[in-house]
Amino acid sequence: MKTHNSFIKVRYAETDQMGVVHHGNYPQYLEIARLEWLNDLGVSYKTMEENGIFLPVYTIGITYKKSAQFDDVLKVVVSLRNLPTVRIIFDYKIYNQHNELLTTAHTELIFMDAAKNRPIRCPAYILDKLQD
Repeated sequence: MKTHNSFIKVRYAETDQMGVVHHGNYPQYLEIARLEWLNDLGVSYKTMEENGIFLPVYTIGITYKKSAQFDDVLKVVVSLRNLPTVRIIFDYKIYNQHNELLTTAHTELIFMDAAKNRPIRCPAYILDKLQD
């Protein structure tokens, strides 16, 4: 499946007194990578929402293998696990600038009709872009 690399520099505010990234920042890193993946695919999250489709996170799993530090440049590799249906599942690997694997993660999101607040199937235009 299609993958995308995002690069994020760890800011001081994201760390604790020891210079270690606080665990609560990782979901934001995943979101940045996921939105860049969609954008790279040619899908604007903003346009999707304007067209009445929301994509809330249903599950998230993160395994911390090694600490990210202040001033690290993180490479977040995001990939699609399989073709989406009502659900879309992303897998992530986060590396530091020394190419050490720091974190693995996954997120599962659900396509939602904003007006009806009900799950829907993945829009055809996204599936078409995935099959190019």
